[in-house]
Amino acid sequence: MVKDRKEIWAALNARRIYLIFLLVFVIMSIFAPRFFNAYNISALFGTAMLNGIVVIGFTIVLICGHLDLSTVTIINMSGNLAIYMVGKVGSFGVAIFTAILAGVLIGIVNGLLVTKAKINSFIATLGMSTLLQGLVSYSNNAATRSITNFAMTDFLDQKLIPILPNRAIIAILIVLLMEVFMNWTTIGKNFYLVGGNVESAWYAGLHTDIYLTSAFALNGAFAALGGALYACYLASAMADIGAMGISPLNMLIAASVLGGASLTGGKGGILSSFFGVLTLTALYNGLTCFKLGYEMQIFVNGLVLILVVLMEAVSIYRKKKLLGSKCDLYL
Repeated sequence: MVKDRKEIWAALNARRIYLIFLLVFVIMSIFAPRFFNAYNISALFGTAMLNGIVVIGFTIVLICGHLDLSTVTIINMSGNLAIYMVGKVGSFGVAIFTAILAGVLIGIVNGLLVTKAKINSFIATLGMSTLLQGLVSYSNNAATRSITNFAMTDFLDQKLIPILPNRAIIAILIVLLMEVFMNWTTIGKNFYLVGGNVESAWYAGLHTDIYLTSAFALNGAFAALGGALYACYLASAMADIGAMGISPLNMLIAASVLGGASLTGGKGGILSSFFGVLTLTALYNGLTCFKLGYEMQIFVNGLVLILVVLMEAVSIYRKKKLLGSKCDLYL
């Protein structure tokens, strides 16, 4: 009986983000004015596009046991670069590709700093974040860069599927593809092995440095893609996207850990992190429906982060407590 309860609890905990999302959505639908209607649901999914794409690479880095603090500045850089390239060449495809390429290169540099220079990922990516933010601010004099071509805005705002704007459909398709990649391919599963125990992965014959560098490169690619699409949708890019309200970094950390990722590595899922983004977006959207401003959203975001830290602390404590304990097979 005790074992059955443990198995049920483990199964529920593994799917907690879906239950939390359902709970938040139902509560907001019942109590928040004008929350449950086609226009607002469409806006909710559209708003989640940026973080929904960016959280993919961010989660992969977490799965590998590291943290990339330069993610937000890669978003800023790629958004500004995409808008600049559209103004120069007039092609959104070239602009987005250029931004992604720049993001990948930055991610590779971060990966090499961690794997070859042996610098802690927190310090390495913090330094990269400061460097990139300085470059972005200098390149456009800390002003907003904009274009007059709204073709991408119109396309991303259209709805091939009722309620879901194209930008949300793009995010969902990418998330599903990466979920399949991480869970159904050998390469994807190896990221979990590297994050769970890098030494065991090395003894198993994996090139751990390549996997870690690839994780940072993927984070750079998805951060750049999200930033470029978001900037092209707005037809403008700010020097600091965090100035718009809640920092995307806070959202990414909270969404990933709520989705089951661990700061110690080896755990997490792309789809669950995406639902973490949807959950927090629904929560903040509901607060807006209550006519509460950014101040309350930032306050609630702080509470969520505290809850996430406590959840992670409890998880680490239980993991350490189980080390050395006897398996049921030997009892």
